[in-house]
Amino acid sequence: MLVSHESLSDNAKIWVYPSSRKFYPQELDELKDHIENFLTSWKTEDTTFNCSYQLMYQRFIIFFVGENSTLSQDDNNQLVSLILKLQELYNIELLDRMNVCFKQGEFIQYKDIKSFKKMIKEKSVSTKTVVFDNLIQTKYDLTHYWELPITESWYNRFL
Repeated sequence: MLVSHESLSDNAKIWVYPSSRKFYPQELDELKDHIENFLTSWKTEDTTFNCSYQLMYQRFIIFFVGENSTLSQDDNNQLVSLILKLQELYNIELLDRMNVCFKQGEFIQYKDIKSFKKMIKEKSVSTKTVVFDNLIQTKYDLTHYWELPITESWYNRFL
């Protein structure tokens, strides 16, 4: 069942999908419709299943699944199918985990690891640069560990 992400516990499981570009304002309503249509029909046979989503910075799609809900391999495959469909519809990349998302002023940047390392070497990013750890796994982690200065993240090994 689609619920508000605020109603889920801190132990809710999450998946963060960073977009290779910011979604345009005119795309947001349609994007939300695609996601909500998927989530309202996902695992309808399981009456205890709770799920939600959140769009952050017009760039990140975050899916939530209640802590007591379980996903089979088929359920995971359905989610990945949705992501693949969104990639095609919006001509974006959502599945490439070898990219870094970070704040540069008021903007969110999306760079491949090699370019990011080069930016560090050239001092285009500093130890205070805020990076996004898109590998986090719970709602608690989203609140406390998703946006961190590079020195407090696993990216600090590139410094």
